[in-house]
Amino acid sequence: MSIERNSAILALAMMFAVAGCSNAPRNSEQPPEPTTVDIQGATEWKRSPHMLAYYEATVATFANGTDIDVAAYEARSFEIFREFARANGRSEQGMVDHLKLIPRQVVDIVKADPAVLKDYDAFWAALAGPD
Repeated sequence: MSIERNSAILALAMMFAVAGCSNAPRNSEQPPEPTTVDIQGATEWKRSPHMLAYYEATVATFANGTDIDVAAYEARSFEIFREFARANGRSEQGMVDHLKLIPRQVVDIVKADPAVLKDYDAFWAALAGPD
């Protein structure tokens, strides 16, 4: 597994741990079905026009295949993240620092499974897990 993919998996595992969820079986019970936890406003973020713009920018970037200018995609992603921060009264640099690994992780995810771009829900599930 790539370092970026491991980072994404670790981040998701930490979100579940912070929320008090566990996939460990309880005694002889079956493990619980995985769920998505609204950590750091993930559901609210999904409804944001900025995140929809990020999806649309990603679709446009990959419109001709997966051989893209990664640096340009990352720069465009950071522009959107800064706009999102301004719209929410947050630090632009803080938001970029918080999301800095996402663009390159998205590149890896799309290269592995271009179907994540079929619609916004599929894209969001690839980023944050299913609703």
